[in-house]
Amino acid sequence: MSEPQPRGAERDLYRDTWVRYLGYANEVGEAFRSLVPAAVVWLSYGVASSYVLADAIDKGKKAGEVPNPEAGRSARVTVAVVDTFVWQALASVAIPGFTINRVCAASLYVLGTATRWPLAVRKWTTTALGLLTIPVIIHPIDRSVDFLLDSSLRKLYPSVGKPSSS
Repeated sequence: MSEPQPRGAERDLYRDTWVRYLGYANEVGEAFRSLVPAAVVWLSYGVASSYVLADAIDKGKKAGEVPNPEAGRSARVTVAVVDTFVWQALASVAIPGFTINRVCAASLYVLGTATRWPLAVRKWTTTALGLLTIPVIIHPIDRSVDFLLDSSLRKLYPSVGKPSSS
């Protein structure tokens, strides 16, 4: 998950506990796409999107509770919600979902043209490859989204209200 918390530090429910794995639900759904009805895949996106929304609301609530005479409360809350929502939507849902979808589609196609395996074996192999890809893509995507937001959206925030890196 993340680095160990210093003694007395508050644990972030959305980043330091099992709840974080709800953000990966759509990647699991994409890995299983060839084996399950489309409604199951869409449900996995609903779970991951709910996680993103809940984390953004939580960060906004926490930003509103921090006393800061230099920045207005509504500005701090807005920056926290927008930054968390955009970061999580990109790093937890959109980019990894697309990546796993393409890895699975490509592997199913290649297995179909390069092997004579039965369709069920090709589908299960594709699912296994998709699942094995998830831990490999997480950190590069997270760092890339940090770079993207640092180079764009985060330059628009008032300096006082900038959130710490995700």
